Amino acid sequence: MKAQAKQSLLLDHVDTRMVAAETLDPAADRNAIVQLDPDHPGFRDAEYRARRNQIARLALDYQPGTPIPDAPYTPEEHQVWKLIREALHPAHERHACAEYQDCIRKLDLPQDRIPQLRELSEKVQSISGFRLEPVAGLVEPRVFLESLADGVFLSTQYIRHHSTPFYTPEPDVVHEVLGHAVTLASDHFAELNRLVGEAVKRTATPEALERLSRVFWFTIEFGVLRERREVKAFGTGLLSSAGELEAMRQAELCPLDLEAASHQKYDPTRYQPVLFCADSFEAMFESLREFLLRWER
Repeated sequence: MKAQAKQSLLLDHVDTRMVAAETLDPAADRNAIVQLDPDHPGFRDAEYRARRNQIARLALDYQPGTPIPDAPYTPEEHQVWKLIREALHPAHERHACAEYQDCIRKLDLPQDRIPQLRELSEKVQSISGFRLEPVAGLVEPRVFLESLADGVFLSTQYIRHHSTPFYTPEPDVVHEVLGHAVTLASDHFAELNRLVGEAVKRTATPEALERLSRVFWFTIEFGVLRERREVKAFGTGLLSSAGELEAMRQAELCPLDLEAASHQKYDPTRYQPVLFCADSFEAMFESLREFLLRWER
């Protein structure tokens, strides 16, 4: 992959939550909770690693139902958020579906600072009933997906390293907020996420969970649809990355067939060469809703 392309690629999706890019050891020293891979952009930055540990500890100590503690972001990290917002604003205007654009207007996210999960969760919950809860890092996929059935989105709080503002090897607060949290301010998307969680709870085998995860990938994470004859993004992996939004123009578009999507393999380390495209938002919503309601594996 070319370096420039890698800088724009956001590698967050449901399966990154299945393959731990960081590990949390409850018995580890309190100052060394998060273990980063040697090729992680922040591996050699002692200050960044210490802050990641601090943020992870906040999540590990969090008790559901209590106020979410604020993360200690630095001015440098707020600047990373600002750079990404500046890149994504025009990309959203060109490529985001109308439902997403309506949600981002309703949430009125700050441009020059990272929003705290506490304030964002309050806004989202008042709209759709969904709430955010902090996690220290990657969680087991069934736990992550089943929580959706209860109207809970498990969200990381840390932000990517400042040296690579348009690239992250793991789900960070940019993807969680500008992807998932924004869409959860829609009653339609909130319902689909709940149905995903309920379908996962009815899924008995690893093979069936893998198939359902692929459906999640090609819809909630990387779904596209047509609006006024133009292809627009509704997937969170697309909407949280300006690079992904541009790259989707080169993808092969297949008609939305959820059974086919459940068998379609993908490579999370590259821009997606194949996307499933619905004829409209309404068609996508009804098709995915019915598929999830019928899911029994």
